[in-house]
Amino acid sequence: MMTPRLGRPSSPGDDDLAWDRVRLSVVVPIYNEVGTVETLLRRVRDVPLWLEVIAVDDGSTDGTRDLLASLEETLIDTLVMHEHNQGKGAALRTGFKHATGDVVVVQDADMEYDPFEFPLLLKPILSGKADAVYGSRFLGGPHRVLFFWHSIGNRFLTLLSNMFTDLNLTDMETCYKMVRRELLHELPLTANRFGIEPELTARLAQAKARIYEVPISYDGRSYEDGKKIGWKDGVSALWFILKYNLVGPKATRWSVPEVSSWNTPERLSSISVGPEPVAVNDGASQATPTGGAG
Repeated sequence: MMTPRLGRPSSPGDDDLAWDRVRLSVVVPIYNEVGTVETLLRRVRDVPLWLEVIAVDDGSTDGTRDLLASLEETLIDTLVMHEHNQGKGAALRTGFKHATGDVVVVQDADMEYDPFEFPLLLKPILSGKADAVYGSRFLGGPHRVLFFWHSIGNRFLTLLSNMFTDLNLTDMETCYKMVRRELLHELPLTANRFGIEPELTARLAQAKARIYEVPISYDGRSYEDGKKIGWKDGVSALWFILKYNLVGPKATRWSVPEVSSWNTPERLSSISVGPEPVAVNDGASQATPTGGAG
């Protein structure tokens, strides 16, 4: 296990949060990302939080597997190799099983999402307000201008998902989903491909989890850059929204533990104070409660 890199975001009102005691498991599903994955993993490791990095290679054929093996001792805590490509959902489910942190977040390997925004997602959980936090690309954060019809498709899928879950999310398809590990391990997840996004949302809604959204930046890439999701995945998502909201097994209701894992006496006595606070730009990070209308 690598030495924890601890720190505290230094925005107002954050000093009393458990930045030094919470362990964040970062699950990175990877498929043919030899050109970006090392840069991404190094950027993840620079985030001033106590991290567990879990990389799951989903049957890459472009040299990614050999590269990941060479990074296992320096940038990766747990490396899992799928022999054959099974899809993002299968890679995430594998990664979730290996997560031992207090909170789990998904991080794609393509550099579209900035891991330095992890503290923005973590804050509502540490504040005791949320069990899961979504990073929304549609709440005003800076983003690369690309793909009008993709944005329309994402908004339509989010709307349809909201109609079944009775949530008011703005970005159901976002990669950045951060969930308390105890809750995540209770969700009956089965999706293999991109259906994992509507399934996670449906299961969290069924569990009556407290969900927040925060605005994030987004540096989307083009198909020439290696973007993989396409219109066929969008059509499939329609079916998955219906399936995971109407067909079991459904998630059982979540009960928030009286004492969070990062506030147990054992954790309080075993974790020392980390380095000086690290400045985090969260000027646009006002969390938005998510739930049914009314």
